[in-house]
Amino acid sequence: MDKKQRSAYSQGGFFAQTYYGLLGLHPSASVVEIRRAYRELSKFYHPDTTSLPLEEAKTKFQCLNEAYGVLASPERRSLYDLQIGYSRWNVIQSPLNFYQDDQEEDYKSSAYLDPTDRPLSSGELFALLLMGITLFACLILALSLAWLRG
Repeated sequence: MDKKQRSAYSQGGFFAQTYYGLLGLHPSASVVEIRRAYRELSKFYHPDTTSLPLEEAKTKFQCLNEAYGVLASPERRSLYDLQIGYSRWNVIQSPLNFYQDDQEEDYKSSAYLDPTDRPLSSGELFALLLMGITLFACLILALSLAWLRG
């Protein structure tokens, strides 16, 4: 996420008042993105390196450290996500018009079927035929050799 997206995200949205908003990230951000945002912002808000007033810089830097402490730990992050109402697992809801004609055609395609339920393609049938013929020929050859050798 670049600086423009980060500032746009932290200014508004549902998670703007959270630790994620403080870092300018979405709750689905990776650990690497969290670390990168923290380092970037900590350089800016560190009381020794900022042009902000000392008290404001200290307050912002402490909030930043608290946010990073929670989000950098997987256990604490999971608890925090539950607390703010964010779920990492996508919930798939079926659309209201699930049985519409054009959608039914999509789901009849073999790509949407279980591999054990889908019909075999002509190439797969041909490969099975060749394997069957090869197996039968090998059995005949083995029996012939066994019979000839006695």
